[in-house]
Amino acid sequence: MAPSDKKVYKIAAIPGDGIGVDITEAAVKVLDKLAETNGTFSFTYTTFDWSSKAYLQRGYYMPDDWATQLRAHDAIYFGAVGWPDVPDHISLWQMILPIRQQMNQYVNVRPTRILRGTRAPVSQLQEKPGDLDWIIVRENSEGEYAGQGGTTHGHAENAVATELAIFTRVGIERIMRFAFETAKARPRRKLTMVTKSNAQRHGMVLWDRVFYEVAKEYEGVVEHDKMLVDAMTVRMVNKPESMDTIVATNHILSDLAAALAGSIGIAPSSNLDPTRKNPSMFEPIHGSAPDIAGQGIANPVGAFWSAAEMVRWLGKGELDTVADQLMQAIENVTGEPKTRTRDMGGSAGTEEVTEAVCAEIGRVCGKQ
Repeated sequence: MAPSDKKVYKIAAIPGDGIGVDITEAAVKVLDKLAETNGTFSFTYTTFDWSSKAYLQRGYYMPDDWATQLRAHDAIYFGAVGWPDVPDHISLWQMILPIRQQMNQYVNVRPTRILRGTRAPVSQLQEKPGDLDWIIVRENSEGEYAGQGGTTHGHAENAVATELAIFTRVGIERIMRFAFETAKARPRRKLTMVTKSNAQRHGMVLWDRVFYEVAKEYEGVVEHDKMLVDAMTVRMVNKPESMDTIVATNHILSDLAAALAGSIGIAPSSNLDPTRKNPSMFEPIHGSAPDIAGQGIANPVGAFWSAAEMVRWLGKGELDTVADQLMQAIENVTGEPKTRTRDMGGSAGTEEVTEAVCAEIGRVCGKQ
């Protein structure tokens, strides 16, 4: 294919903090190797230093025109944010959450399954790893992340703080419809809705009501059930095979799912604008991990899996095979003890795993 015929995808890369820098560099290497091997597309990158170190030097994470800069790209690849010298609520609310909200990324998608070579902490999943194969769909713009509330008398002993979870019919309906469509596209066609409407008697009651309204449109197509979040944590551990697609607000069930799958270092996430009017953002969920930052030992698998999801999204169905090939290459590497990082029971470093995945991309794509 002539260079002029290749599709060029423009990526905004935000390495951020800690191991986010290492794994973003690793993801770029893997993405470029994938594009080079395939030959029908390529990537260009704009790297933004919106780190906590930069924040401490200049007093802000992102410039005033950050949204305009990001909208000039097809997708955003994000490493991690968070550093001990900056309170977490500042780093989140001055970068990652504004991006999600202003880029209309109201869907957070977290696929979870046990990759080859990963040892699950639950005996059932050690014997039958296929019992855990979920897609968790989280509402990404409202609920607990709405940012509504305030503090009165904040410097006094009688300080009062409020934190409001916001639920709108529009927001609930669109996430429920996305979840049902996701479930419909999967073989089992099963959706579990997670709620806390027994205690949160307004917002989550509306959440439940809209879920059942949307469910009527999928009668006979998608099986569905409802779980209180408390009971859901037990079901995730004791009966993982009973679920497939899960829809929830920002209950942190997805971190439990990553732990059940064997390591938070392998878990990906996608922050999607389903309208495609804004770039979507892809990131591993492991955070900045200051305790191992700069040591070259971070597990890049979650970064690679997130990159695969980015390729799938950018391709609009045309690059699904390519994304699958990348996942096969990743699992060929995790399946070998010598190329597993410490959190997966091995001793390999970030660079060793990255080079191994690049080599596997050449082999996998060459065969298919």
